[in-house]
Amino acid sequence: MSYKMIVLDLDDTLLRDDHTISERTKKALMDAQEFGVKVVLASGRPTYAMRDIAKELHLEQYGSYILSFNGAKIIDCQTDEELFSSTLSPETTHHLYEVSRREDIDVWIHTYVGDTIVTEANNQYTEIEAEITGLPIVEVDSFTAAIDEPVVKVLMVEAPERLIGIEKQLQAEFAGKLSVMRSKPFFLEFTEAGVTKGTSLNYLIQKLGIKREEVIAMGDSYNDQAMIEFAGLGVAMGNAPDDIKAIADHVTDTNMNDGVAKVVEEFVLTVRV
Repeated sequence: MSYKMIVLDLDDTLLRDDHTISERTKKALMDAQEFGVKVVLASGRPTYAMRDIAKELHLEQYGSYILSFNGAKIIDCQTDEELFSSTLSPETTHHLYEVSRREDIDVWIHTYVGDTIVTEANNQYTEIEAEITGLPIVEVDSFTAAIDEPVVKVLMVEAPERLIGIEKQLQAEFAGKLSVMRSKPFFLEFTEAGVTKGTSLNYLIQKLGIKREEVIAMGDSYNDQAMIEFAGLGVAMGNAPDDIKAIADHVTDTNMNDGVAKVVEEFVLTVRV
């Protein structure tokens, strides 16, 4: 198979634990782009927090794309055009806040307004989000009063051992109404129903005339599952949970051991030499 697109999650997949790309991985991706292969970044991160990585990989020069907010936005790196956008209404966001305060849930909640993270109560997990994205935290007196326009996504955050059960409970409660999935063990993300990295990837390749069989998608977590299952070659990182590895076509090495580079070298570069 001659693959035409490589789709990459960022944190714990493309990026090492210090949020950098290894030289081996960068070279493999640059070589792939020289062969005409599209490299697409697909992350739960806001668009703002993905642009530096896109620039490092020269996605603008090679005419590639960013899938941000778990696929709720698609950005053309060459033109900066927004090809797709999905949002949650203020009413939906307010309802999620009320759910987060319920006695059977009782977790922190945050969302994005402009290039800021908005929360009523700062906490260790929202601090992690700020560190990952580089966005400032704005602590407000009233979450619902602060959200009077549509937002792209909402996160409930708590210790992983608590979110596992809450994820299953809220997936059942919001079935057919919202997409509910964990990105990191302590991040439970909410987007518009039917919006995932997989559905956005499908939208993008149809616009580009690329077949799903010609796509490699790599990820490590539950918000990557849809695109791993959708792609012709779905790849789980060596550091992924066992249930994500189980649905993948191929399991590579970890993010700290050039797992992405090894897939690109084996499935893209060797067949083009």
